[in-house]
Amino acid sequence: MLRRVGLRRSWRWLETPVFPSGGGGRREVASGVPPSGVTVTRALNIFDRDLKRKQKNWAARLPEPMKFDYLKEEVGSRIADRIYDIARDFPLALDVGCGRGYIAQHLNKETVGRFFQTDIAENALKNSLGTDIPTVNVLADEEFLPFQENTFDLVVSSLSLHWVNDLPRALEQIHYVLKPDGVFVGAMFGGDTLYELRCSLQLAETEREGGFSPHISPFTAVNDLGHLLGRAGFNTLTVDTDEIQVNYPGMFELMEDLQGMGESNCSWNRKALLHRDTMLAAAAVYREMYGNEDGSVPATYQIYHMIGWKYHDSQARPAERGSATVSFGELGKLNNLMSEGKKSQ
Repeated sequence: MLRRVGLRRSWRWLETPVFPSGGGGRREVASGVPPSGVTVTRALNIFDRDLKRKQKNWAARLPEPMKFDYLKEEVGSRIADRIYDIARDFPLALDVGCGRGYIAQHLNKETVGRFFQTDIAENALKNSLGTDIPTVNVLADEEFLPFQENTFDLVVSSLSLHWVNDLPRALEQIHYVLKPDGVFVGAMFGGDTLYELRCSLQLAETEREGGFSPHISPFTAVNDLGHLLGRAGFNTLTVDTDEIQVNYPGMFELMEDLQGMGESNCSWNRKALLHRDTMLAAAAVYREMYGNEDGSVPATYQIYHMIGWKYHDSQARPAERGSATVSFGELGKLNNLMSEGKKSQ
């Protein structure tokens, strides 16, 4: 259990334009964000992407944005660990929805030769964290990546894809820009994220106002994620679930931190205003149902980690059906032969 001593929060782990800066070698490249006011036809339109851009820009302009980076830095470090587990180097890598660069800071230039970082929020790119990897920051939408086919050896994404309207398209874009035998390593919030807050708000709003509206954005189910990756063209898939639980003084501190992370709800069907007595009731329900003995309240963040490879002829493939030379029924005979061999010795 990890705790930040001296800060108001503690937690335990359960499981654009680009602006030059020293060392990173950042430079400006063309934007991949649709112009403001332009309507883009999508299969789904769940989230207000322009509002999400404003939320992330506002969060990046805070005097001390690092106060709210704890969750994204932790997940970024876990993605970096998975990259280090892959026994190869990546001359050219891409971070989709990088925020302030939470993955690049945990990698080194021996593993990644050059890093492209994309995000829809220009202020996040301006205030990106330092890294010793030569970096290029690009203002771009996750669903409209401005790169050619077969460009990158590695694509990563951390806690960004849950805000895209068309997740299948975003995954297809990632697959498109990967080189053959390239790998995608990503993480996104899962369906049980902030279930304590969701239930508390629903109970309080139902009791005070006779019904409830969605205040937590919808998330992808883990059993759908593997299907979406396969549909996008990835193979040799790995999908696993992790949980991070953070303790807060109360519900209002949690909501303040979500706003500071740029993670406020931006669903089109969100309710613009919650009454004061409903919020106070929700805070009381939260503490009563989920509160810890020390007076704090927990918030659960479920993280889906995914790894997928783009096909290449050199990759190992399963044998063709019917090519086996030994049936499963003969495995019992093998055990008998081994037993007899031991007795004869």
